[in-house]
Amino acid sequence: MTINCKGQLIDLSYPKVMGILNFTPDSFFDGGRYKTDIEILSHTEKMLSEGADFIDVGTYSSRPNAAFVSEEEEISRMKSVMQILSKEFPNVLYSIDTFRSEVAKVALDYGGSIINDISAGNLDHKMMDTVAQYQVPYIMMHMRGTPQTMQNLTHYDNLVQEILFYFSEKITEARSKGINDLIIDVGFGFAKTIEQNFELISKLELFRELKLPNLVGISRKSMIYKTLNIKQEEALNGTITLNTIALLKGANILRVHDVKEAKQVIELVMKVKSNNNSI
Repeated sequence: MTINCKGQLIDLSYPKVMGILNFTPDSFFDGGRYKTDIEILSHTEKMLSEGADFIDVGTYSSRPNAAFVSEEEEISRMKSVMQILSKEFPNVLYSIDTFRSEVAKVALDYGGSIINDISAGNLDHKMMDTVAQYQVPYIMMHMRGTPQTMQNLTHYDNLVQEILFYFSEKITEARSKGINDLIIDVGFGFAKTIEQNFELISKLELFRELKLPNLVGISRKSMIYKTLNIKQEEALNGTITLNTIALLKGANILRVHDVKEAKQVIELVMKVKSNNNSI
């Protein structure tokens, strides 16, 4: 199972780590931490030194009830951060966290390698055409509504079946556009309750039938800290636990705030898998 990033074939049969770099004032965990060039570069260098395979760059918070950001502002932020990153770390594989095609174009022109779209094209119908034009891998996430409305759209008759159907339609659409490399993300926390999130992770292996790489993004999310009645800052152990379960159920990419710990989890889980063919 491979994806092509700038001519590099990335083998996802051995899970990879995507480090999160949020250049936003209001992201749910690290909002506002990285404001200056030095802070951005220092954090990126730390994640790379800890073994991050990809750096996921976001300039619009998609947390529940996040403040609206205009397209012009998102483009300005993205251009600024990508200029800094591509100059200092030109060979890194950058995933671009955006649902807007114009932002995607700017980021790809400045060195982006992957588009990570929380809406799978639903919030900008030009997005898939843009991805096809640039021939980069496309991460399609399941979500309903927008970051501002999604928590009011959590009713499902059959959660897993409806998400599988959603992806089957999105895969067909993406293939018809000429997009070759697709990755799915079930969207933990996006138009899902805490109980629905746990149902999804308990049944994550069912998404293997789509025969596509599976990205899991549960790092320090509310399903962890609200369940355990702790602070976000204390949610690393819970993140490690759920990432372990996700890997055992077939996750190919872990999107995380804490790269070193994720790499260690992958190494241990793969060691166990190599000695047990039944997993």
